[in-house]
Amino acid sequence: MTSQLMAFPDDRDTAPYLDEIAEGVYAFLQPDGGWCLNNAGVVVNGDDVVVVDTAATERRAELFRALIAEVTDVAPTVVVNTHFHGDHTFGNFVFSPPAAVVAHEAARREMLVAGLGLQGLWPHVRWGEVTLRPPTVTYRDRMDVYAGELRLQLIHPGPAHTVTDTVVWIPDRSVVFAGDIVMSGVTPFCLMGSIEGSLRAIERLRALRPSVVVPGHGPVGGPELFDEAEEYLRWIKRLARAGVAAGRSPLETARAADLGPFAAFIDAERILPNLHRAYAEERGAAPGAELDVLACFTEMVEFHGRLPTCHA
Repeated sequence: MTSQLMAFPDDRDTAPYLDEIAEGVYAFLQPDGGWCLNNAGVVVNGDDVVVVDTAATERRAELFRALIAEVTDVAPTVVVNTHFHGDHTFGNFVFSPPAAVVAHEAARREMLVAGLGLQGLWPHVRWGEVTLRPPTVTYRDRMDVYAGELRLQLIHPGPAHTVTDTVVWIPDRSVVFAGDIVMSGVTPFCLMGSIEGSLRAIERLRALRPSVVVPGHGPVGGPELFDEAEEYLRWIKRLARAGVAAGRSPLETARAADLGPFAAFIDAERILPNLHRAYAEERGAAPGAELDVLACFTEMVEFHGRLPTCHA
């Protein structure tokens, strides 16, 4: 089943839509998956509705809620955030209250520190009257959330896309919501997490043996998305190793890189912040060690020649 509100006022050719990917499990997809056009999801089982992530803007989160109302009369009682970034969390306030917001314990702290700062990067975006709604329930390593008798396993895989990621695994439906640990046709982004940690997290995801993988951005796929992400991250590691050995800066390495099979990925400019993370780890930094995020983003804009495009 695919549902869509065609009247959604957007400057894109396609609007966000809800797609049933397994019994009672829906992916909220926002083409084309670029900056701030994230995926989310909803699990409907009887009188229980659980949302996985929200959206970056008020109007997109309101659309998500309207689409949910097309498939169930039950209001969501739980919202799970896969990480703290605003494109996955700014819409929390549309559902909470009354829904409880659940995330990793440190994601709450990160969300409060980050605030609405993401909006300052793209002031032209119609963010709406967003109110920050941080998690009200937190966990450390693993946690179960139920929709009726259907179990959703929340798993913290360690530093990956960020240091506080959550993966949502639904074993009885063989569906995993991978958050931004996995992208689909979209360049990974590990500036606030870890290249090495992302590779370990992908192995953990692969070991679950899911049939359906909902990436943080881009089309839904299967386990082949793990291979796509792994190949890119291992390529970044090789570039960083060679760059450090040759005494080149991340910017110099990025400018000289041949993107090859990754040239078609959306938001290819992320190579530069990814290299900054890979350089730090190549030089011995621990996964998730703090980097100057603003400086790296500013250098990415210089490398790209302009501010990356955001159609949220």
